[in-house]
Amino acid sequence: MKKLNYYVLDVFTDQKYKGNQLSVVYTDDELELSQYHAISREFGYSETSFVNYSTTENALKVRSFTPAEFEVVGAGHNLLGAVCLALLKDWDIFKNQDGPPSVIIKDTRIPLLVTEHGGLPYVAMKQQPARIITELPAGLVAKAIGLDLKDLELNNWKVNVVETEVAHLMVPVKDLNTLQRAAPDKALLKQLSAKFQFEGFYLFTTNGQDAGYIAETRFFNPGIGIDEDPATGTAAGPLAGYLEKLGHIKQGQDYRILQGTAVKHPSSIHIKVEEDGIWVSGSSVIVMEGIIYL
Repeated sequence: MKKLNYYVLDVFTDQKYKGNQLSVVYTDDELELSQYHAISREFGYSETSFVNYSTTENALKVRSFTPAEFEVVGAGHNLLGAVCLALLKDWDIFKNQDGPPSVIIKDTRIPLLVTEHGGLPYVAMKQQPARIITELPAGLVAKAIGLDLKDLELNNWKVNVVETEVAHLMVPVKDLNTLQRAAPDKALLKQLSAKFQFEGFYLFTTNGQDAGYIAETRFFNPGIGIDEDPATGTAAGPLAGYLEKLGHIKQGQDYRILQGTAVKHPSSIHIKVEEDGIWVSGSSVIVMEGIIYL
């Protein structure tokens, strides 16, 4: 009976039992697709990452799946947690690499910046510059998230699909109380995301959030099996790019986004917009480890 080592981490946090939960499984080789799906369902977290080191590409390779059998790409908590695990376990994943460190998510190489804070690895993942793709009717979106049209009035900002690696819908909400009142209709969310070809709904407000944060957010993506995510790096990057295009934040400066308070897993996502891309950063802690029997 084949055995695989697994780990559970809290991501985008430096404290146990906060942040976004991620299961990570170490594999010597690629698994069958059915095995990826079965293991991801067994854990039941929003995503499970599978990692192995490629000697041909001199990099840690990551594949991530949701319990709904959807493969996740992009530089999000699934990638951050996998990299932090490798660093916490002293796996030499950057050996033989020339230039800046990097890892591979499915088929895409992601540049990294790695530092240390308080004894924990602090990893920054570089996403592509943000692109605004399309605007959605605010009334349709308000209905889908259980709010009124007036609840989406924030600085006259539009409801736009924004993409770095992954396209998500940026939904401005007038204040923190309204953000917490949002009650999504999963069926309507799925219909809108399919019709307009984006993944998740990233609700955000810049009014009333905790000091030190540029915005507080909530994320819903039932189309791939995520009812509400405590931290979403692939959406934080587009939000950073969107706020920079609106003139609300500046290039070259560090900001933080707070997510996950509604599900009692507060997460701190660091963002920085530069001319050639967007850095999404954070840390992780290990909370469990064990063995899977295939």
